[in-house]
Amino acid sequence: MYTCGITPYDATHIGHAATFMAYDVLQRRLIDLGHEVRCVRNVTDVDDPLFAKARELGVHYLDLAAGEEARFEKDMEALNALPVYSTPRASSAIADIRGFIGMVLERGYAYVAGGSVYFDVSKSPNFGTISHYSRQKMIDIARERGGDVDNPHKRDPLDFVLWHPSASDEPSWEAVWGAGRPGWHIECSALALRELGETIDLHGGGSDLIYPHHECERAQSEAATGSPFVKHWMHVAMVFMDGAKMSKSLGNLVFVDALRKLWDPRAIRLAIINHHYRFEWEWNDTHMPIALKRLQAWQESLDFPNDPSTLEAVRSHLDNDLDTPRALQSIDEAVRQGLCGREAAALLGVIL
Repeated sequence: MYTCGITPYDATHIGHAATFMAYDVLQRRLIDLGHEVRCVRNVTDVDDPLFAKARELGVHYLDLAAGEEARFEKDMEALNALPVYSTPRASSAIADIRGFIGMVLERGYAYVAGGSVYFDVSKSPNFGTISHYSRQKMIDIARERGGDVDNPHKRDPLDFVLWHPSASDEPSWEAVWGAGRPGWHIECSALALRELGETIDLHGGGSDLIYPHHECERAQSEAATGSPFVKHWMHVAMVFMDGAKMSKSLGNLVFVDALRKLWDPRAIRLAIINHHYRFEWEWNDTHMPIALKRLQAWQESLDFPNDPSTLEAVRSHLDNDLDTPRALQSIDEAVRQGLCGREAAALLGVIL
């Protein structure tokens, strides 16, 4: 499986953590079933937001990325996330990316114009079938998210950049079609191919990545290899605060490292997985006291007799579209009946 990771220019907020906790619980259940799981979680250390923040702080972008990546890893360790198979950086894959773009060009799915390389969406008949968005909605979203839809060099507003010239203070690499740097989407395609091969069993990330990122990623990957890119997509819904999606642009964020100073990290994990990954939810001040009370009740059950049926109940709920809220409730019920929830809690990544 491949999950889109962080752009390391700021700390991990609850919205990020919700995505990675969902994937962590999924990995735990797959391992529990006897599977070997290879989860790749990339680090996007070649991207516009990182360069902008480094410019603002007056630091080298790789220094900023290294510090924030280390902070992210500490957050994941505190939340008891399983180690992933690999965490490749985009900056480590420039040669792979250039080779990948060459494959797309050779197969006729891309073109060079104005010093950049663009993917030609007209050559991809399935473009838009992950999101099921209308053409106009895709154009609107692309315009909102820096998609440069009015660029006169593009044949179609939805065509997206694979390689483009760098700004004067951005990193630049040589390429046969001109010096510059990769676009955002191509990085994940090249890393996924390098780390996991042509076809991935499961891929996803936050639901905000469905378009444009995952639509573009699938289109260029299948153009390059001629093989299906992903068997199953999994997207984790957004977390809201104060009525709006948690985002760095709005500043309505709750950071994991700040919460860890006040609360048991196990309670933070419980607060997050008390929400089903498919559905949006709102963060507020009630979540942590409720989660801590649940954790304390579970801890008080350690001297109770063990009942294997609790673990089986949790497994059943996880097998029903990763229903973590019901899984938590099944442990609550066992504890109320005087039974120990240690094994079932461990399957959810909560060590009592």
